[in-house]
Amino acid sequence: MSIKTSTFGTIDGEPVEVFEIEAGQIRATIITYAAALSRLFVPDGDGRQADIVLGYDDPASYVKNRGSAGAICGRYANRIADARFTLDGATYSLSPNEAPNHIHGGFRGFGKRIWTGDADTANKAVRLTLQRPDGDEGYPGAVTTTVTYRLTDDPALEITMEATTDRPTVVNLAYHGYWNLAGHESGHVRDQVLLIDADHYTPVGPGKIPTGELAPVAGTAFDFRSSRPIGAMIDDITQLPEAGYDHNFCLNDNGQPLRRAARAVDPVSRRGLEIWTDQPGVQFYTANHFGKVPAVGKGGAVYDRHAGFALETQNFPNAPNVPHFPSAVLRPGETYRHVMRIPFFVV
Repeated sequence: MSIKTSTFGTIDGEPVEVFEIEAGQIRATIITYAAALSRLFVPDGDGRQADIVLGYDDPASYVKNRGSAGAICGRYANRIADARFTLDGATYSLSPNEAPNHIHGGFRGFGKRIWTGDADTANKAVRLTLQRPDGDEGYPGAVTTTVTYRLTDDPALEITMEATTDRPTVVNLAYHGYWNLAGHESGHVRDQVLLIDADHYTPVGPGKIPTGELAPVAGTAFDFRSSRPIGAMIDDITQLPEAGYDHNFCLNDNGQPLRRAARAVDPVSRRGLEIWTDQPGVQFYTANHFGKVPAVGKGGAVYDRHAGFALETQNFPNAPNVPHFPSAVLRPGETYRHVMRIPFFVV
């Protein structure tokens, strides 16, 4: 097996590289902008291949279009209220890029940077590295971040995110890919079937900031404990004012190193995936922003509302400001580590 490398294009004169990996029945393309997974080909129930992640054909489209398609977001993925937090008695002001709040690491967070990529042919993997200085977007501490994408013959995709720091800081990295198990160009995902292994979720207030409550999903639009179509309650604007999901689910702890976050199946193509993680939460997002501003994706595909769904394993949004949420603090000498394992199957 070899890993093909090429140039995807440039951003502000800086080259963006492409890495193509293949293992068994699956094939992945990773680009160094945003350390993004831009293509992932997986067979359906009849062995037909389709690319099941949303993305773009050129670097400029990744920069221009909202939504962080396929990106690794950080230094703190998701939202921090009022763009500030206190750590060890010091208060840090962050970039208010979703004013008055902070989201996905700021105006030029990790998902808006060009990483350095290295092929690891022996392990069917690509390793990407990003270094950011103390004070970047307001965060304390210089950090070194690595992300490794690895394919296994099961077939599965493994994503491992790590970070170290030279000063106490907060870190929450997330893979922000959009799945469409029927194929990225196939339209909405409302009929695809989803299970989320969570008895509770974090309700949100203004700016989609969690209220601090851990609310039961039972009897709500957030109850995916049994598989049901993504769109089953998506138009219930009393619970989902945006006619879509953008919420953190508190994953059940199975006592093992990895817990299952979700299971999704497309009933037509019969493709399915599961997501396993060592993180406490998963953000379920139904690409609502495309409803306001549709985008032209790979091969001219039009991405409109609900064109894909994201399942971003993570720490809880705004955890640095909520003492009873899991800690997001990273200190010198420690290594932040976030593992996602995504097995694929057919039904």
